[in-house]
Amino acid sequence: MAIEEPAFEKLEAAENIEIRQYRPVIVAETFVDGDMSSASNKGFRLIADYIFGNNLSRGGTPDKPSEKIAMTAPVNVEPQGDSVGGVMHGKRWRVQFTMPGGYSMATLPKPQNPAVTLRELPGKRYAVLVFSGFSGEEKVQQKTDELLLWLKAKNKTAFSTPQLARYNPPWTLPFLRRNEILVEVAAP
Repeated sequence: MAIEEPAFEKLEAAENIEIRQYRPVIVAETFVDGDMSSASNKGFRLIADYIFGNNLSRGGTPDKPSEKIAMTAPVNVEPQGDSVGGVMHGKRWRVQFTMPGGYSMATLPKPQNPAVTLRELPGKRYAVLVFSGFSGEEKVQQKTDELLLWLKAKNKTAFSTPQLARYNPPWTLPFLRRNEILVEVAAP
């Protein structure tokens, strides 16, 4: 069974870089402290706990107080605070899962843990660099720099902090892993 991913339209492609127009989505997110790896793990566990049932089902009954939500991909990680200028490291991170498309803010179960919140995101246009293998901080920064240089060469302006999107579970062989760096860009 395929795992749902956010819907987008590919507008431009050049080797491993694409410009995509994403549709509006709802995300479950949390903010965590630490280096990228530890924050990713902690954030993933908090949101996974929510989708696996630590929630209050909307319109639920006493015999069904919670609801399981299907896993989606990717898990997005974005540095917060002092991470301006395309730097993919920090001490505080936003970790997000996109919620399955069949839900609205009115129908999604409410998180029991106050560290997990739900938020609607409008449709956005992103420049996306796709890469495989491990996604440690050094490689992520290298790929971020590559994407930002490509944007500069194309006279496109990035106006968001870069994010890392990971699509695979940790046991996936490195050469089969799909990772992406995303940065919001203006429409032409």
